[in-house]
Amino acid sequence: MVSHGAVRPDRDAAPDEVFAAAREHAGLPVELDLHCLRRTYITHLIEFGYPERFVQQVGHAYASKTALYTWVSDEYRNRLIESALWRRLAPATKKEATLSW
Repeated sequence: MVSHGAVRPDRDAAPDEVFAAAREHAGLPVELDLHCLRRTYITHLIEFGYPERFVQQVGHAYASKTALYTWVSDEYRNRLIESALWRRLAPATKKEATLSW
C-alpha cells in the first residue's frame, strides 16, 4: 500500500484500511478514524450555521441522534446562548427605550 513514501490505496481495500494507512503514514494517532472525521464535519456544519435539513442529510435522520455525537465548541455554545438571550431581552429593552423618551 505504501510505495516511494506515498500512500497508494489498493483498489479492493476498504475505506477504513486506506484511511488507516494514510493516518499511519502521516504519523497521526490511532484514535483518529473515519467516524471521528464525520463527527467533526457535522460539528463544523452546525457551527457555521448550515440549515438543519442539510445537516440531517449528511448526519442522521433524527437531529437528536446527530446531537449525541457532535462536539460543538465552547465558543459556539456561548454565541448561541448570547444570541438567545439577546432575542429574549430585546423586546424588553426596546420597551424601556420607548418609555424613557
